[in-house]
Amino acid sequence: MKRTILVVEDDNMIRELIRIYLKKAGYDVVEAKDGEEAKDALLTHHPCLIVLDLMLPKLSGEEFCTWVREQERNEVAIIILSAKTQIGDRINGLNIGADGYLTKPFDPDELVAHVEAVLRRMGQFCEKMTYDGLCIKPRKGEVMLFDKQLNLTKHEFQLLSYFMENPNIVLSREDLIHKLYPYDEKTVLDRTIDAHIKKLREKIEDNPSSPKRICTVRGMGYKFVYE
Repeated sequence: MKRTILVVEDDNMIRELIRIYLKKAGYDVVEAKDGEEAKDALLTHHPCLIVLDLMLPKLSGEEFCTWVREQERNEVAIIILSAKTQIGDRINGLNIGADGYLTKPFDPDELVAHVEAVLRRMGQFCEKMTYDGLCIKPRKGEVMLFDKQLNLTKHEFQLLSYFMENPNIVLSREDLIHKLYPYDEKTVLDRTIDAHIKKLREKIEDNPSSPKRICTVRGMGYKFVYE
């Protein structure tokens, strides 16, 4: 389960440099070049950590950082990376919700070290699976769809977790029965799984009658489509 980092930086060369070093360190990287793009990226990809420039077009880094914390998204860490070097700027950055502050010019290896240190402190808060606005946090028992928290039953949560752990793989009803009912699988009917799937689709699909995430593979079972 790779951890996703959102890099918000309007300078293309700096953004690319950060991306290269973070990818080399084993992270998935999502990029945004202004504060408005960063909002959309946050809701779609649910990153564990944000590397944030302050002097951004459309929406400043300070405004974006404040917005993130106002959304009560305290599970995402923020490291500010800015050319603003005054002590007042650093203090303000930490006061509005940043977890770290580095100044430009910077050493990419030092940035990666800061990222890893912050994520170590966060621990299980970074254990999540995400896809197209859908985010599941297995150890916390939470599911988000963009900016909305979903209320799933125990079996719906187990079902979604299993699908997202096995993207683009056809899972038979027998597979799903064994996962959800390991001690009662001989007495559970296929239509029980179909009922769980129907309820889950109603919560995570834009159009449950024409699902794009959990698709039926006729004669075989179901598949979580991850493109």
